[in-house]
Amino acid sequence: MAYELYYWDGIQGRGEFVRLALEEAGADYVDVTRQPGRGTGAMLEIMKSEGEPHIPFAPPFLKDGDLIIPHVANILFYLGPKLGLAPEDESLRYVANGLQLTITDFVAEVHDTHHPIDVSLYYEDQRQEAKARSAAFIRDRIPKFLGYFERVLKRNPKGADHIVGNAVTYVDLSLFQLLEGLTYAFPKAMKKSKAEYPALLALHDAVAKRPNIARYLACPRRLAFNEEGIFRHYPELDAAS
Repeated sequence: MAYELYYWDGIQGRGEFVRLALEEAGADYVDVTRQPGRGTGAMLEIMKSEGEPHIPFAPPFLKDGDLIIPHVANILFYLGPKLGLAPEDESLRYVANGLQLTITDFVAEVHDTHHPIDVSLYYEDQRQEAKARSAAFIRDRIPKFLGYFERVLKRNPKGADHIVGNAVTYVDLSLFQLLEGLTYAFPKAMKKSKAEYPALLALHDAVAKRPNIARYLACPRRLAFNEEGIFRHYPELDAAS
C-alpha cells in the first residue's frame, strides 16, 4: 500500500522535507491534496474527524495503512529505517532525530522572519517588524545554526560526506532543502556567508546530484518556492543584511 502524504497543495513548505526522503528512496507514495477529486478537503476531513482517535494537529502528516504519523521529524524518524535512510546503528538514529529536530527549530525561525507578530496577519500588516526580525535572523541565527551543522558535519567520525553515520540519511536531505530554502529567501545574505560553510555546501551539492533527487528536482512534482510557503523571498528583508 502506498504511503499517503498530507500537506497544503501548491507549496513546498514543511512537506518537502518528507517528499525528499520518499523520492530519494523511490517509495510508492501519494501526495493526497494534489490528487483530482481529493484535494485539501481530504486532509481537513482527517484533521476534523469525529471518529479518528489520533487526529493530527496540523500538516504534514503521513498515513501508513491505519497509522497516522504527524510532524516532520516524527515522520522521518518513522520512515528512515523503512526507506534505508537512517543509520544502521540504532543509537545513531537518536542522533539523527536530534539533528532533524534542530532543523525543525530553525525552520520555525525562518517562518517568523516574515510573520514575527501574528500568523493570522498578512505579511504586509507586519512589514516593519519583519525587517527588524530578519536583520537579527541574518546577523545571529543563520550563523548560529549553520555553524552548528558545519561543526557536526566536520566532526562525524565516519567522515564529512554525511552528517551522521557513513551513508546518506534523511538529515542530509533535509540540510539540502534547508540551504535551498535559505538561498531562495535570502540570496544576498547567503551569497555573503556561504563560503563559511564549505562542508555543508559540499553536502548540498552531493545530494543534488543523487540520481533520484536530480530527477525529482527536474520534474513537475518539485514545486517552485513561492511566497505562500515557509521560505519566502521579500527583497526588503534580504536587504536587511
